[in-house]
Amino acid sequence: MRTRTTTATTGLVTALAALLVLAGCTAPGDSRPAASSSVASVPAQSGGGSGFEGPRPQDQNLLAWTGDPNDAGHVTAQSSAGVGGRVTLVRIVLREQITWSNVWLGLAGIDPNAQLANCYLGVYDAKGTLVATTPDISPQLMTDAIAKPFALGKPFTAAPGTYFIALLLNGTWATNGLTLKSTGAGISVNAGLTPPNLRYSNLLTGQTSLPATVNLAEQSTSTINTGWASQWYAIS
Repeated sequence: MRTRTTTATTGLVTALAALLVLAGCTAPGDSRPAASSSVASVPAQSGGGSGFEGPRPQDQNLLAWTGDPNDAGHVTAQSSAGVGGRVTLVRIVLREQITWSNVWLGLAGIDPNAQLANCYLGVYDAKGTLVATTPDISPQLMTDAIAKPFALGKPFTAAPGTYFIALLLNGTWATNGLTLKSTGAGISVNAGLTPPNLRYSNLLTGQTSLPATVNLAEQSTSTINTGWASQWYAIS
């Protein structure tokens, strides 16, 4: 009888041991192959960082700009004697073909007593050829100190490449009355550059309309040191 009891006990122990082994295979603390891990299945981020790319012109229904308008907090002011009749140029590089219809300008302040005439915005290509211009914008410079579009006389197809947005002002105004929005970069806007590739420059004197061609090799920076530089522009 004792022998039978011992045999039964041994069988029971063996069965319990087998159950413990099976239970251990599915225990929560058991390690799993890396291939089945949910962490391993998450694709790696390319390039690192948070993926933030910053504002784009398309976010504001524009085609291109000289910089994020949120950074155009500086105000440029100049006397009519200082910039009247001079052509000022701001370089912009297009990365894709667009239909260019408007030039946007940040009008920071107006002078209600100004006497303006023969004021224009225009576009020169990399060879210095005038490819588009606005009508006289004098009336628009007298109202609504906001960022606003100035329509070109005729929209044009602009291929990828370098262009220069030109501004010509004529008349009389209070130096701190008629003002434009700018990045505030001043002379550093042209760091590493020489004519004919300056990002900001001025040309000529005594102009009452934008000339059909300009010699970009004659780009000057004479107005930058007097507080007139880096105007903000956009395209639509």
